[in-house]
Amino acid sequence: MAILIHIKFTLVSYNSLNKVKGNKMKILLSILSIGLILVGCGGNGGGKGNSANGTTPPTMEVSDTLIELTEAQKYALAFMWHEEKLAFDIYYELNKIHPVKQFTNIQKAELKHISAVETLIKNYDINITNIEDYTINYSVSELQNMPVGKYAIAPIQSLYDMLYNKGIKSTKDALEVACMVEVTDIDDLDKYIIDSQGKNDLIETFTFLKEGSYSHYWAFDKALKNIGVSNGCCSAGEEWCHNEYPQSH
Repeated sequence: MAILIHIKFTLVSYNSLNKVKGNKMKILLSILSIGLILVGCGGNGGGKGNSANGTTPPTMEVSDTLIELTEAQKYALAFMWHEEKLAFDIYYELNKIHPVKQFTNIQKAELKHISAVETLIKNYDINITNIEDYTINYSVSELQNMPVGKYAIAPIQSLYDMLYNKGIKSTKDALEVACMVEVTDIDDLDKYIIDSQGKNDLIETFTFLKEGSYSHYWAFDKALKNIGVSNGCCSAGEEWCHNEYPQSH
């Protein structure tokens, strides 16, 4: 129940920071908030293959927070919160221009991912927008002051700008961007899982996110094939072609 309440809280916070988007965004996030409470964290985000394989976000053990985070681990949490926000933002924005059901469905899963990382950030009471000073504590205003497409970490801001400029060109470009987002997520999570040794709560959460990204990658690969792109995500380039990724059945 604690996780469900926190997810609802996060959705409301994220709704507040995006209020400039108008009623459409408010309605979307209100529906998602209700839906997540009804189905629980184990829901599949709107369809097979479009969420973190039906798994639930990991629960945090009290003992986990007794071990202080390193500066690298604090940065990992800040970075992944922003990167999961990027995934939600880019799918939301591109879906308005090139609507496909995968964008709609996977937006819901990305909200779960944002919430899972934010649970850790709140538990450790760390700042995620002023990454030069981790002595500043967690604050809801960090979320409320972060509009769609804006990030406190420069590499993520640059990545969003590049992906958005590509994604608006066509449906094919938009779906290729989605493949690129998920591969980037997986690569970063692999690194941060290694850096999180000794912190089971971070490892479990990052593993949860990675499993979701595998599922999302194959959902976008299928979406590309559905519009006639025979090689799916591989059409984005060799760097984004990962036939070795596990698939759910």
